[in-house]
Amino acid sequence: MGDPIHIIGGGLAGSEAAWQVARRGLRCVLHEMRPVRPTPAHQTDRLAELVCSNSLKSETDSTAPWLLKEELRRLGSLLLEAAARVRVPGGQALTVDREGFASEVTGAIAGEPLIELRREEITAIPAEPIVIVATGPLTSTALAQDIARLTGSERLYFYDAISPIVDADSVDTATAFWASRYGKSVDGTGDYLNCPFDREQYERFVDALLEAQPATAHIEEDRTPFFEACLPIEELARRGRDTLRFGPMKPVGLTDPRTGKRPYAVVQLRQETARARSFNLVGFQNHMKFGDQARLLRMIPGLENGEFLRFGQIHRNTYINAPALLSETLQLRTQPRVFFAGQISGVEGYVEAIATGLMAGLHAAALAAGETPRALPRETALGSLCHYIAGADPADYQPANITFDLLPALEEATRQRLRHDKKARHAEVCQRALEALEEYRHAYV
Repeated sequence: MGDPIHIIGGGLAGSEAAWQVARRGLRCVLHEMRPVRPTPAHQTDRLAELVCSNSLKSETDSTAPWLLKEELRRLGSLLLEAAARVRVPGGQALTVDREGFASEVTGAIAGEPLIELRREEITAIPAEPIVIVATGPLTSTALAQDIARLTGSERLYFYDAISPIVDADSVDTATAFWASRYGKSVDGTGDYLNCPFDREQYERFVDALLEAQPATAHIEEDRTPFFEACLPIEELARRGRDTLRFGPMKPVGLTDPRTGKRPYAVVQLRQETARARSFNLVGFQNHMKFGDQARLLRMIPGLENGEFLRFGQIHRNTYINAPALLSETLQLRTQPRVFFAGQISGVEGYVEAIATGLMAGLHAAALAAGETPRALPRETALGSLCHYIAGADPADYQPANITFDLLPALEEATRQRLRHDKKARHAEVCQRALEALEEYRHAYV
């Protein structure tokens, strides 16, 4: 059967890549360093562990996140299938029981005879014929240095933050109320617990937040900024007293049943597990000392007696300067046997990591079979994501989520016809994408 494909990293991208290789009848070796070497953010040794939110973003038809997931489903994504089996309420988002999700993926990989799982740290790119690097944002220092050597490029990194988790039994539901914005929920009863603030409570909270002490970083300091889409709440507060209530604490679309009015601000709690044993504080990533976090978070109405299962933390997020290095098939231009996938390639978001893992697995399998890897159509979300990775400006490369801005514009006649109907335009983009995907799938997959 030839040499196996080697995949470094058992996160979202690596697990999906391994599955796609095996689906095409080829052997692969999946290298995962946990538990031999832990990371600052992971809690378990399971594959595809979600370390931040448990949301895979919107499932609303004809949105860009929905389109990316729909394309993955049509290409047989293992991780999207696992997510469907362990879904928990989350409004219009695809949210999952994080423990169940990791267990589903780990079980599937362990049960696939064409995948060999090795628990070991890889400190250098293997010399084997085909390698997929999917080590994620927490790539070890030794491997990052070897990647820099191989690519001839300085490694890039920025700081990323994760949100606290509170025990469900410690939330005061006499204050916190169930609701989704504008009544939009899966079953009509409300998918989020909402902790409402009046103005005085909000002002006291902001004062305390601005006085809180930052945690000591366990990573080297530099001038690299936070990722703008995932700013710590204390950083947001420094940008203005109302920034939080127009951001993660915005109260729009919600009515406090105790007052019959919209709160001044609100913290939303999202269910973490199928049994609703814990909740994630939505958008509340931070980098404060744990003692300060406990005092501050217990100022949130309804969390006065909160028991926190995890406090907010910060970690290094490593990625390469992909436009200077990769082709649209995620191959290193100078060494096409090496593929990159996941957040290390410069995508941001769970589903985007899964997407690049799937495509790297698909393309690596084609290369191993003696075929020429073919990029997905530009009209698709998958193709446009890879087009951004390979074609953005290397001088100012920033990690990206999928958005309609990445996809090519509609023809002018269609845009004019639908110029007053944004939803219809998005639906047209999605239809075009799925048609292009089907043509590609029947021809090459």
